[in-house]
Amino acid sequence: ADVSVGAGGSGDGLSPGWDPCPWPATGARRVAAKTVELFAETHRVAFKSAGAGNPVGEADGYVGFGGIVDRVVSRSTPWWPPRATPPKDAPNVVIVLADDLGYSDFGCYGSEIATPHVDALAQRGVRFTSFHAQPSCSPTRASLLTGQECHVAGFGFPAQFDPGFPGYAMELPSDVVSAAEVFRANGYATFMSGKWHLSREADSAPGGSRHSWPLQRGFDRFYGFLDGFTDYFHPHQLIVDNSPLHVDEYVDGYYLSDDLTDHAIDMVRDAHATDATKPFFLYLAHGAVHAPLQAKHDDIARYVDRYHAGWDVIRAERFARQRDLGVVGPDTHLPGRNAEAGNDVAAWDGLTDDERTLYARYMAVYAAMVDNFDQNVGRVLDALDELGVRENTIVIVLSDNGASREGGANGTTTYLEGLHGAGVVDIAADVERLDLIGSARAQAHYPRGWAMACNTPYRLYKITTHAGGHQVPFVMSWPRGVTATGLRDQYTHVVDVLPTLIAMIGLKPLDQRDGTSARPMAGTNFVPVIENLNASSTHTRQHYESIGSRGYYRDGWEVVSLHQIGASFDDTVWELYDLGHDPTETTDLAAAHPSRVDDLVEEFDRAAWDSHVYPIADDFLTFAASRPPSDDVFLQPLRLSPGQHTIDRYRSAKLIQSRSFAIDVELDFASGDCGILVSHGSLGGGYELAISNDELIWTHNAHGTERQLRGGPIPPGTRRITARVDAKPRDRWTIALRAGENILATADDFAAFVGMAPLEGIDIGRSRRSPVSWVRHCEHGPWPFQGTLRFITYLPGELAPDAPEAILRQRRQRLTTFD
Repeated sequence: ADVSVGAGGSGDGLSPGWDPCPWPATGARRVAAKTVELFAETHRVAFKSAGAGNPVGEADGYVGFGGIVDRVVSRSTPWWPPRATPPKDAPNVVIVLADDLGYSDFGCYGSEIATPHVDALAQRGVRFTSFHAQPSCSPTRASLLTGQECHVAGFGFPAQFDPGFPGYAMELPSDVVSAAEVFRANGYATFMSGKWHLSREADSAPGGSRHSWPLQRGFDRFYGFLDGFTDYFHPHQLIVDNSPLHVDEYVDGYYLSDDLTDHAIDMVRDAHATDATKPFFLYLAHGAVHAPLQAKHDDIARYVDRYHAGWDVIRAERFARQRDLGVVGPDTHLPGRNAEAGNDVAAWDGLTDDERTLYARYMAVYAAMVDNFDQNVGRVLDALDELGVRENTIVIVLSDNGASREGGANGTTTYLEGLHGAGVVDIAADVERLDLIGSARAQAHYPRGWAMACNTPYRLYKITTHAGGHQVPFVMSWPRGVTATGLRDQYTHVVDVLPTLIAMIGLKPLDQRDGTSARPMAGTNFVPVIENLNASSTHTRQHYESIGSRGYYRDGWEVVSLHQIGASFDDTVWELYDLGHDPTETTDLAAAHPSRVDDLVEEFDRAAWDSHVYPIADDFLTFAASRPPSDDVFLQPLRLSPGQHTIDRYRSAKLIQSRSFAIDVELDFASGDCGILVSHGSLGGGYELAISNDELIWTHNAHGTERQLRGGPIPPGTRRITARVDAKPRDRWTIALRAGENILATADDFAAFVGMAPLEGIDIGRSRRSPVSWVRHCEHGPWPFQGTLRFITYLPGELAPDAPEAILRQRRQRLTTFD
């Protein structure tokens, strides 16, 4: 047939001017063109009937495509892969997590602190009076986000150690599905703002593995911090999505809790502006009210005179309000003050005037932080109202564990020091700086007497497996979906939250993750309890373990033990309580029911084996000092140039902690050069090496106490400066300053840094964010070095003789020799 093709032709059904056959205009061309057309049409129909539209010879490239592909678009049929869609009218979900907030710290649980927004949520929703978390932070976060027992999720302890066992891997396993992954697979946008604390310390650096970071665990966006805590006025490292946010200085008035809330609201607003029909899951995990206790001035002012009556009076007042509110039953007993060794609380009336003045200030700052937390809950609720989505949003507010005893018997203004048992409290000196407590210039934590009051009416604190460690407030509101409001006294656990949300919304659970079968969730669905206040608890058995303290709950009875770190497990004393009649654990029934004790302890043992609880840390030094061989890379010398961003906290600490080290400075010194050569730390503790008036100066901040080592004039033309630090027993340093081969100064008995100190990492050529020296900062600010600074090299050396790692190495060598 003579079919016209080519320029201007339309016999092929194509647009004018399009020529599919760039051959000579001959009859052969026309026949060939028609042959091509018939070939394409034949195979288009054939592949369409076979469920594919791919021309012969090209089918492999179109496998799975659901449309029809011809050689040209006009003869092809488009197809778009289906996207995950949420259930019809699916609600948004907002989980707001407080850190270290006690059971009675919200007004709706008996507090005198103003928390109107959380109280209003409770009024419109359900308030649980027997809700239980894990006894510490990372374990609860792991359970909340996975529906797994914390050890199964890899977090039997906060993410500070990595002893090399499955229950303490300090990263989420590959076969454990997260809440964000479930929601995203069901068509939700997923956002997180706040504290993560679910990855290894070594992986928290910008160059570390991100496989257990928020975005890799299902969140679309993340803003916050990866560590266990940070400074509220000068956060040491913020992360945006998968990258560090490089901040030299924070603006005046900056406060972390407000910033985290700002970003959470922005995420929701951005998503709603893009697609208002797409539901979102928001996890807002505040750093508050974890130490250091720091709050805004105006918030503190509202409580500065509130706590002079003391913890005994405040505790009794809260308990009375709890009875009035129905949070505790009329027959519930308020236990006496905690009296166990290392947990005991003194009578307020027996304290000195200075102690009462100081301790009241600590609690005023804490109350201000709780107040601010509630303000930020209110801001989130206001944003939901503005967007018109509040009625169809599930909002949950809870705490990760009970109030913390980390401030010790006397409280502290040097939290980073006292956290590891090294702090010496000077009451008179702290009273002298009373007005600084709560500011950026103090790293405060209240005395454990206030933790006792915050946990009213329950015994003990965070980390312990008694109720004060894990019984927490839990408020849930969903105006459109939860109409049976009020109190719920059924036993419920944090592992139940994700399974319950899946059931409430009608989400499809994930049975695989990255091609691996997903581990079934351990939690139970407590929707029946939400819908009917008379329903039976859906959670009847639960084990607890925290640094050796253990507990097991079954059908209203529990056994519990309090373990002192370093004590033998051979003499464990198990207490027995009938929680149905004695929820505050006042009457130990172990002697009266020994067979019940044995039965529950046996069940704990089975659960512990099933849930990766073993091995428990009977030797805490071995547990804490063990590190994987991959960490050895952090002991290599590190050479840095002045343009380097702040080195992360963990990498910086590995260069100096529990070991000798040298700081080697390459420069071209000329008279008049000045500024900071290296800064490592913050107002909470650290050191700086600087040049001022041609003099080399080491400034040492021992958690608030400054000391200088001055080297005298630097010889003109100096090309190398060295600070050598020799680690001595009992966490002391000897420091020597050199210019070339000339010793400028030496001194000993400087305090070394351990644990989370210094909180900020190493800066080269300037001081970023929180300064090491307040006096120097007031005069010079960040004080960038004015001169030619080439490189600074950290050279880590030998361990101190009594360093935990050195002691562990010696033990292992003895065992090897014996074998």
